[in-house]
Amino acid sequence: MSRLRTFAEALVHLLPPRLRPMLRWRFIKFGLVGGSGTVINIAVLYLAQEYLLRGIADFHTRLNYSIALAITVATISNFYWNRRLTWRDRTRHTPQPALRLFVKYVMAAALSIVIQSLLTKWLAGYLHYIVANLMAIVLASVVNFVANDKLTFRRHPPKAPH
Repeated sequence: MSRLRTFAEALVHLLPPRLRPMLRWRFIKFGLVGGSGTVINIAVLYLAQEYLLRGIADFHTRLNYSIALAITVATISNFYWNRRLTWRDRTRHTPQPALRLFVKYVMAAALSIVIQSLLTKWLAGYLHYIVANLMAIVLASVVNFVANDKLTFRRHPPKAPH
């Protein structure tokens, strides 16, 4: 076992038992994918708010469209990478069409998308919209992981031999 893995597992054992399952390697991969999705989300949010949708004069209307576009692009990217990296072992043994998995992914992520959108809008009243969005992403990501682990990419019992 590598030193990094040994160190990471030692850190996991310092956490309360209820939090340990979330911080295993799958959640780390999910976090890395989410990190790339966050970069995409912030970049699209900024580009839409400052350039692409600049023709919409009202800040809050423009922000609604910018948030929707940013979340959509980041969700598509995150689905692709989570399917290829985070839950690769589960998608190999129970192949489902990508479109079907994507629909499940979007349904499982819907709650976290709503949480992120509402928190971003609410916090943008007190903070810069980018900071508000970052905070909302962090809070919604835990909901997103659990929903996708239990629903979209859930374990399927092995098929009994005939």
